[in-house]
Amino acid sequence: MKERISLTIDKDLLAWIDERVEDKSFANRSHGIEFLVRRRMDAGH
Repeated sequence: MKERISLTIDKDLLAWIDERVEDKSFANRSHGIEFLVRRRMDAGH
């Protein structure tokens, strides 16, 4: 089950995610953020 959260993020990071959404790398902002957090977790950090 997923939880809804609120997030504050730097404009440059959000712009980078938005570019990835635009080029279809991510389905949406939430997908991009979740993917990147999970990738970081899997890397052992």
